[in-house]
Amino acid sequence: MDSPSVFAASLMEEAIQQQASDIHFTPEEDETSVFIRIHGKRILHSRLSTPSFRKLIAYYKFVSGMDIGEMQKPQDGAMPFSYQGQKQYSLRLSTLPLKQTESLAIRILPQSEAPLLDQLFLFPFQITLLRQLLMESTGILLFTGPTGSGKTTTMYSILQDLLRIKACQAITLEDPIEKRMENMLQVQVNEKAGLTYQAGLKAALRHDPDVLMIGEIRDESTASFAFETARTGHLVISTLHAKNAAGAIHRLKEMGIPIADLQHTLIGVASLELLPITKPHPTRAAIMELVDSAQISRLLKANKTSFLTFAKLRRKAYAYGFITKENYQVQKGRQTAVYGTADAFPPAASSTQNTRI
Repeated sequence: MDSPSVFAASLMEEAIQQQASDIHFTPEEDETSVFIRIHGKRILHSRLSTPSFRKLIAYYKFVSGMDIGEMQKPQDGAMPFSYQGQKQYSLRLSTLPLKQTESLAIRILPQSEAPLLDQLFLFPFQITLLRQLLMESTGILLFTGPTGSGKTTTMYSILQDLLRIKACQAITLEDPIEKRMENMLQVQVNEKAGLTYQAGLKAALRHDPDVLMIGEIRDESTASFAFETARTGHLVISTLHAKNAAGAIHRLKEMGIPIADLQHTLIGVASLELLPITKPHPTRAAIMELVDSAQISRLLKANKTSFLTFAKLRRKAYAYGFITKENYQVQKGRQTAVYGTADAFPPAASSTQNTRI
């Protein structure tokens, strides 16, 4: 291995060229495997000798502000990275103690302006539905989905969209701040210093916000305060860990949010999933299970309601030729339906199919 700094820079440039979102260093008995996550897939990049990895992790700890001598506790750090002297990235580093060593994970966060809302979703009609919900001046819009499904990116794009169409005071509460944005106030949550989400919300309300973005609703107190904030005339956008859109509603009930608030304050829940699409070029695009306030009321009353599930959206994506037959099948861990035979597949679209639906 070259010097740690040279290897680290080379690895990061290669990861960025391949549009990687994460780099994982996984120590084994005699060596350390280096994986990069590209479009959601974890791919083996290289292997390092144990001495080389020790030098490398010491370098990463030093430049990201961690304690080089601490190996018994998890640590978090951050450092900037400039790609070809132009594109700026923020790297979030995390160590995890193992037997006689540590693992290291790096999240790569582009610092360029968030993509436009129109660039995120595979189906334009879903953007239209989302914008209709954002016409509300008060209420809560929640996003759910696995880590890396685009929740924070979508919220940034929504804020940009709102700021373009109307003058509003937008404040974000994040842990950590993933991307520096213009024309909005961004607050870094620091629970060790006493600045929790709840404390940040109370302080943010004194700045007369129109829109509040809460990085994550983690507990009952934050959920309760977020709904109270929405009831007093604010639009709140946040994320919640749940399996899907319907699961987010049940999670809020378990957190003690009154049924009346769920019916009248929760304006929508969107569950996100990224699909690896092949057309017009290989990338990833979001699909969304979206329930609005009317559907939320029906779900709360245990009545049947209809909305486009991930299974239906994948089927639509395959029919239009956006994804391969392999990716049409339900992805492991995100199942909503199972298609057992090839006969269940709709016909793939021809290459001349219009990509705007």
